[in-house]
Amino acid sequence: MTVPGLWRDPAPLVLASTSATRKTLLAATGLAFETARPEVDERAIEAQALAGGASPETLAVTLAREKALSVSAARPRALVIGADQTLALERRLFHKPTSREAAREQIAALAGRTHALHSGVAIAREGAIVAEYLASARLTMRRLDAAAIDLYLDLAGDVVTTSVGGYQLEGVGAHLFEWVEGDHSTILGLPIFPLLAALRDLGVLAL
Repeated sequence: MTVPGLWRDPAPLVLASTSATRKTLLAATGLAFETARPEVDERAIEAQALAGGASPETLAVTLAREKALSVSAARPRALVIGADQTLALERRLFHKPTSREAAREQIAALAGRTHALHSGVAIAREGAIVAEYLASARLTMRRLDAAAIDLYLDLAGDVVTTSVGGYQLEGVGAHLFEWVEGDHSTILGLPIFPLLAALRDLGVLAL
């Protein structure tokens, strides 16, 4: 529910994302905001960043920055939030699987090991970044045999192709894990507490 009087800036707040999960997380804070789809080629940005030696952590922030700047170019008066997330098993990066078989391969690679989710956020106004940060979480997946992975894929259905790593921790994917270290909003891709701190530092929140 939107809280009147919480936002004290005359310009609107815009979330540069069409992610339903990120929209739900931000809406839960009581802030009124709009959404806009960033016009960026994520894989091209990723390839260039990795060629320059970017780490998975740096890449998450770079992608968030480019998304915020893309929308800010079209909405210069607005305060624009860009966000992105990378999943890394040591130095190996994972993306959203394109099929059930790709999801099976990813989960098999993650099973019995600890991987990291790095969530980058950048805030832009008038085509310039005014704040950015990174938050990370570490997740340990259970050892899973082929039968367990197939059962999970049957239960999860098409959702396995909508999330990096092939799982959603807030759903049936919770059964895959034995330990999670990190804030829940970081795992979902929009670290709320550092975001609110950044907005307060910018003087746009009344609370």
